Amino acid sequence: MQIVISDPKTGKSYKVEVPKEKEAEILGKRMGETIDGGFVGAGGYKLELTGGSDASGFPMRMDIAGVKKGKFLVTKGVGFKTKRKGERRRKTMRGNTYTNDTAQINSKVLEYGPTALDEIFKKEEKAEEKK
Repeated sequence: MQIVISDPKTGKSYKVEVPKEKEAEILGKRMGETIDGGFVGAGGYKLELTGGSDASGFPMRMDIAGVKKGKFLVTKGVGFKTKRKGERRRKTMRGNTYTNDTAQINSKVLEYGPTALDEIFKKEEKAEEKK
C-alpha cells in the first residue's frame, strides 16, 4: 500500500510506501478523517484522507458508504467526466472506507511539522549516463 501526500502550499506531492506492519492503522478509516503523519515518517504533520484507489484502479467515492465495490449510476465527480449536459452512466467504484484491497491512499497536509517535506522525502535522482 502506498500513500500520496499532497502539499497545498507548494503544489508538490510525495509518494511513500507504507510498511505492512503499519497498514493496520489506516484500515477502517474513512475519507475525510484526519491522521497523524508520524506513521509514514512525517512527524508533526496532520494529514486529511482525500481518496484512493484499489489494485485494479477503481477510485473511491466519498458519497458511497462502506467498503463495497460496485457499479453506481453517477452524473459527475470522481471517476466520471460528462461530455453532454445531463449525461449519466454506470461506473465501477469503491466505497469511502479503506480496506486491504486499497492500493493507493491520497491525502493532503492540514498542519505542518517542524521540517519541510522536501527534506523528509528526498528524491533519489538517477545519474544520466552519456553515450
